[in-house]
Amino acid sequence: MPSDQSIRVLVVDDDHLVCTGLTHILSTADDIAVVGSAANGAEALESVMRHFPDVVLMDIQMPVMDGIEATRRITNMPRPPQVVALTSFDAEDYVFRALEAGAAGYILKDIAPDDLKEAVRTIHGGDGFVSPRATTGLIRAHRVAQTSTRRFDAVERLSLLTAREREMAILVAQGMSTRDIAEATYASEATVKTHLGRIMTRTDAPNRVGVAVLVALAGLLD
Repeated sequence: MPSDQSIRVLVVDDDHLVCTGLTHILSTADDIAVVGSAANGAEALESVMRHFPDVVLMDIQMPVMDGIEATRRITNMPRPPQVVALTSFDAEDYVFRALEAGAAGYILKDIAPDDLKEAVRTIHGGDGFVSPRATTGLIRAHRVAQTSTRRFDAVERLSLLTAREREMAILVAQGMSTRDIAEATYASEATVKTHLGRIMTRTDAPNRVGVAVLVALAGLLD
């Protein structure tokens, strides 16, 4: 039974073994409670309305309704949970489709158990999370999209940033946490959060992950 302080997590994956494994890993954390599971996107929508999770771990490729569409519908709900895209495919198409659908993070299924728990905590705390390995997918996606209008839009929006903000935006896209960025830039965490707020406001990015997508599209990760 989850406590009032527990982070409530819904696990969505059509592979029963994967779902069971993720549930077991997360259940070993005192501050995380798995409140339900689902085998496809349609079941995920029903489970979100029934269990009111804080975070949803969402597989991408599933029958009936895939994780991309489920993410889009969940993030459009009133007071939606944070959705984390979860996949074994380190592919740029899945990265962008999941993030553009509203996912607040992107994690590869081979993430270490402790890193998975920390990612859930990070997402629940209001920070986006992009697995450092998944950043390579963002880089490849930039190369695919570099001749598109999306790239020019990203460059234009990032041009509104100061040099300091631009530096922090790149670190966000590299998968760094607020604490890591503070250490890398010799700033306090409060200062970093202030800068990140301005970055999101100036670029009209919905969250840190949106900033990461813009950075990748603009080619700044190369």
